[in-house]
Amino acid sequence: MSREDEFKMLVGGYFGIEEMDEYKLKLYVLQEIEEYIKKLILENFVENFEYRKEAESIKNDLSLKRKLQDSLLTLRKIDGPLDLILLIKNKIYELD
Repeated sequence: MSREDEFKMLVGGYFGIEEMDEYKLKLYVLQEIEEYIKKLILENFVENFEYRKEAESIKNDLSLKRKLQDSLLTLRKIDGPLDLILLIKNKIYELD
């Protein structure tokens, strides 16, 4: 997976978790993901890749189901809480 694809997946996951209003502690998880994204950018900066533009595109254009799927992958990377993972899986199942 390229660094650009990893960034897209993490951002999609961030916005997927942002949609999980039923999870009361999502702000802490979002903060952890945000720090992970910042670290990824600092350590592996890619020239000629418009990070902000790409993030806006993901936020506006990516389907909720895809964002939630990305959030499962993101939570796996940061060793996220199991209860949030189960809520996301349930929400994906409801979308089908």
